[in-house]
Amino acid sequence: MYNILLIEDSKAVRENTAEILELAGYEVATATDGKKGVEQVGKQKPDLIICDIMMPVLDGYGVLHLLGKNPETASIPFIFLTAKAERSDLRKGMEMGADDYITKPFDKLELLNAVESRLKKLELLKKEYQKDMDGLQVFIEDMAGKEALIKFIDGRKVMKYNKKQNVYMEGHNPIGIYYLNSGKIKIFKSHDHGKEFIVGLLKEGDFFGYTALLDQKPYTETAEAIGDCEVIFLPKEDFFTLIYNNREVARKFLHILTQNVNEQQDKLVELAYSSVRKRVAEALIELYDKYSGQEKNPMRISVSREDLANMVGAATESLIRTLSDFKEEKLIDIKEGKINLVSEKRLRALKN
Repeated sequence: MYNILLIEDSKAVRENTAEILELAGYEVATATDGKKGVEQVGKQKPDLIICDIMMPVLDGYGVLHLLGKNPETASIPFIFLTAKAERSDLRKGMEMGADDYITKPFDKLELLNAVESRLKKLELLKKEYQKDMDGLQVFIEDMAGKEALIKFIDGRKVMKYNKKQNVYMEGHNPIGIYYLNSGKIKIFKSHDHGKEFIVGLLKEGDFFGYTALLDQKPYTETAEAIGDCEVIFLPKEDFFTLIYNNREVARKFLHILTQNVNEQQDKLVELAYSSVRKRVAEALIELYDKYSGQEKNPMRISVSREDLANMVGAATESLIRTLSDFKEEKLIDIKEGKINLVSEKRLRALKN
């Protein structure tokens, strides 16, 4: 059963609205002014909030502002309930993040349709989607409807890249986001002395290039094809139209796109505190986990020594010595320049 918080200073409107919602099967809590409403949210987070605008102590705009500042409550669906219907008031509420607006007097069906629509989107936000183009397409169809999905797909551009060809370069301005349809791509930062540090490895189904676009700043890294790749380009105009037109889409889409942030932070910690030996083992496991599904022999890793050293953050000579040690310990085998994992389990358990 969904829990709804109704914040309304008029006793008659509050009781009538609560009765309609309870008869429809919702559990309803009430508050007589904005201050009490905010306190009620802090005690028991509701699934949805219906709030009057003109109230004593704290008005509806103040309630929405305070809840929006708290990450724990900012995502609660919020419907304004008001007798004011001027266009400026509607725009102000929506710009602040309100999800819907119901003008008094309203009928029972209008209220229930608005509530049902918001709660339906709440369920979609809880739904897990695959982190690939199919998952994103299903999500957009769920959240924004068929028209947004068709426009999103029709606007994409497919580009092919050869080995060592750049998709974008550090310092360039972003013009969209990218989806890796096939192949492998590395994301790396360049040092002043020409050294590279690989901060990310991409596989089929990954999005990339979105951080700079969201920050509206030049790229801070370079994306380069490891082998032949097919990349789908998503123009920034279509991307931002989709984001700006639907708050739920924006919130969930950004969650889908930023799943790798914690992974990158963990990698930087490992670089700072782990030995070369451990970092090499973890790099081999990362390559295995990323690309085993794309290889005929999943235990065989095809990667240049230079790229592997750039992943580890070590000199190529140090990497080669470590690989030689791993071979003697029968953790790996090397044939025709390719690394075969002999003991994946022991590599995963390797300590400093």
